Amino acid sequence: MKLASGLPFLFLATAGVILATEPPLELPEFAVDSSRVALQEPSGTFAMPVTALRFEPLADVQARNLAEAQADIGIRGGIFENTGFRIGAAALYDPQTGHYFAEIPVTPAMLTAPRILTGVDNALGGFNANVGTIAYDWRRIRSHGEMTASAGQYDSYRGSLYEGVVADAPVAGRTFAADAEVSRSISDGSVPYGDHRFQRYNVRLQLAGATSQTDLFAGYQAKFFGWPNLYTPFGSNETENLKTVLVALNHRLEWGPGDWFEAGVFWRRNRDNYAFNRFAPVGPVPPFLHTTWTNGASISGHEDLGTWAFGFNAAVLADDLKSTSLIYGGFHTRTYAKLGFTPEKYWLLGNRCRLTLRTGITYDDTNRDGSAVSPLVELALDGTRSGGRARRLYFSYAKSTQVPTYTALNSSPNAGLFRGNPNLGRSTSHNLELGRDETQGAWQTHVAVFYRRDDRLVDWTFQQGVTARTANAVDLDTVGAEAVVRWSMPHYEIIVGYTFLHKSADYGPATVTASFYALNFPKQRLTVAVVARLGGGFELRMDNQARIQEGNPLRTMGGSRAVISSLGLFYRPPLARNLDLSLQVDNLWNSSFQTVPAVPAARRQISAGMTCRW
Repeated sequence: MKLASGLPFLFLATAGVILATEPPLELPEFAVDSSRVALQEPSGTFAMPVTALRFEPLADVQARNLAEAQADIGIRGGIFENTGFRIGAAALYDPQTGHYFAEIPVTPAMLTAPRILTGVDNALGGFNANVGTIAYDWRRIRSHGEMTASAGQYDSYRGSLYEGVVADAPVAGRTFAADAEVSRSISDGSVPYGDHRFQRYNVRLQLAGATSQTDLFAGYQAKFFGWPNLYTPFGSNETENLKTVLVALNHRLEWGPGDWFEAGVFWRRNRDNYAFNRFAPVGPVPPFLHTTWTNGASISGHEDLGTWAFGFNAAVLADDLKSTSLIYGGFHTRTYAKLGFTPEKYWLLGNRCRLTLRTGITYDDTNRDGSAVSPLVELALDGTRSGGRARRLYFSYAKSTQVPTYTALNSSPNAGLFRGNPNLGRSTSHNLELGRDETQGAWQTHVAVFYRRDDRLVDWTFQQGVTARTANAVDLDTVGAEAVVRWSMPHYEIIVGYTFLHKSADYGPATVTASFYALNFPKQRLTVAVVARLGGGFELRMDNQARIQEGNPLRTMGGSRAVISSLGLFYRPPLARNLDLSLQVDNLWNSSFQTVPAVPAARRQISAGMTCRW
């Protein structure tokens, strides 16, 4: 669907989005308690952490089947393995492939809205992710519960049950609480052989005080789904069977406006049974069976000393891979270490302004690769005015590094569907940016321009005449700009985001016909989110994106221009305030645009549901 194709684009250009019930934006993080999208639930399955990113202005979700089935998340034109995830202090990681970074078996009801860390914040707080990190925090538990059920097209059914309980009597001056959740969904899929069966189980214990919070979490998620051309462009009906377990312990302490400390440990297991052809007979040993174990510990914090401050971060991780096909590299276990330190100096200026110089270094090391020391620096001017106006200008440079995952390192370099390279090494990214954040009354804005140089980035490419995708190193220059404008009013809220990207790539001696990831990016992307209270218990929510994509010979349908929208109408009966009824449509215009080249788009899907709260 093209941008100039009439009604859809006119609707997108004039539509609005998101409910104004949350606290105002606080600089400099440009984050609020509610996410910058309107629809918090998908139509086809239950909500996952990735759901709130589907129309996020500062992230690009490239989905196979549903976004909740398998999604690659890019930030500022980076690829899926350039984007990291963290919950609290723990930097979660899948060593097999970045396709599973978003396999986080946690209900969004237990998490705060995601923050998108880039530049200096990503260099310090991210882990093995050169471009950006999506950071969640553990939400305080309150006594309440809710049950959701829905049904829709393609024999789609989903249900979720959540319960949170807070003890009446304090324990040593702290509040003890617990919550649990279970979710399930099934569907025949919007295309033939696009079926899925998902389930998730969560439980958490929490001990919280006025300035501290400790969370102990355990979660399990099982996902079976099929899709034609899921990972390969050869017309095969492929399937994934993923089983993910996560156990995490996190503690956060705050003792001042800029003083905090956080520590966390986690253990994660991800089992992946991939089938290139779901109908092919499988012997006693599946050809693509992979299990990874990852565990780690990390601490981070910030101390404000008046005119001086310092931030720090330290993490240690270890992984292990067991696989029937990723057996060609030099190792299948690895340990990682990261240290970061950033001293800050403040100068108080006139007109209630403060100038901050933040400098520092990070140190990255593994037992399989050489170490790297990376500098970072940021100069920021913060100011406040009467009427609640706050403004921040900043200029920063950050260097970061990362090492390849096992699919790139341990796939056969000469045969098979995925061809790796055991000689791939540490990649390096240099990010230079200038930005401005401002809030005044009902308006909040963020604008940034940036230049990023990626050296030896690991991309997956296609060569004409070779029936495989190949891991190749590429040197990449990216120039970009991003802007987000938020307008909050009592009965409605509108959030508009825009991103511009331009890239130039050098693959060296490698023969490359097309790139699946590094050169699959929107040259321009516009997002519009709207939530409006219509009165009488009705509420309208809508998310939209319009994009002009870089051309790619692997893309077989949908062209390079698209408008994609999701719409939801919600009703709360006046005599039943604990009940919400909903009608939702995903892919409203039935766009066939392939967010991942050669991977068919999910079709329009309509569902109706109800949520009961107590």
